[in-house]
Amino acid sequence: MHVSALRRSSIAAPEPPPAGTRRRRAGGARRLAVAAPFVLPSLIGVAAFLLIPVVIVLVLSFVQWNFLTPPRWVGFANFSTMVQHDHIFHALLVSAYYVLWNIPFQTVLALALAMLLVRKMPAMGLFRALYVLPYMSTPVAMAVVWSWLFNAQNGLINHLLLLTGVHGPDWLGSTSTALPVVAMVNTWQYAGYNMLFFLAGLLAIPPQLYESASIDGASAFRQFTRITLPLLNSTMLFVLVTDIIGSFQIFDTVYVMTQGGPGNATNVINYQIYQTAFQNFDVGSAAAMSLVLFAVILVVTVIQFRFFRSRITYEIA
Repeated sequence: MHVSALRRSSIAAPEPPPAGTRRRRAGGARRLAVAAPFVLPSLIGVAAFLLIPVVIVLVLSFVQWNFLTPPRWVGFANFSTMVQHDHIFHALLVSAYYVLWNIPFQTVLALALAMLLVRKMPAMGLFRALYVLPYMSTPVAMAVVWSWLFNAQNGLINHLLLLTGVHGPDWLGSTSTALPVVAMVNTWQYAGYNMLFFLAGLLAIPPQLYESASIDGASAFRQFTRITLPLLNSTMLFVLVTDIIGSFQIFDTVYVMTQGGPGNATNVINYQIYQTAFQNFDVGSAAAMSLVLFAVILVVTVIQFRFFRSRITYEIA
């Protein structure tokens, strides 16, 4: 009986892994040990400044808290209260209006600058650096400068218009011009930055394609629509996704130049979140608005990826 038990245990015992498998596992462990010191700082940064704040915002959206009293669990009350008031929808509409003002002009201007600067001409490196300089400046500092330029009484722009006999409007005090002015400032600051991506995409297109098209008699416009734009689709996707996300998150320029006014003409969703959390001391509702903003950005981003999915060319035969 003891012998049969030994036989059963020997039959049931698993076979050791092959030597090759053990070597691969040991090699993978060594590579992980070598890579860990380089990867851990980034993982810690992502966890500390991205994952943990997201979890905190998710939890705060279900509580009522005013920074003074202990948080109180209220479930979905913050979301239901938010739906009953129209300020969140108005802020989303203002943000969408801002995106429509900002993205088309910014993208077209960046692509036009890239088309001009891709040519081999003297001092092109200097011009490329000059167009990127606005991006290197802080948005708050630039907003202060532009606020002075568009000042209705002492601004340089109205002063120059007055020299030609034209009385300039109250740019930042009118509901019809305040948001376009803020969008123009953002376009001025980030068009040169986006130009770099389009410039890199243009330089990656083989010049032989344009030479062949010229031999076939294709006009410059046809070359642009048939060669340049299709081969820039991947760059266009990146620029549009990042720019639209950044436009929905605009805050500093609005805070400095208009404070959401006049009225609520520039009260974008991020500024509404700021007011709700730090002026009205309703942290739970502000967190719920942040989740709504995240959902809107996610939907818009998914739509963009689905639109460009079948239009991106990664290889050139």
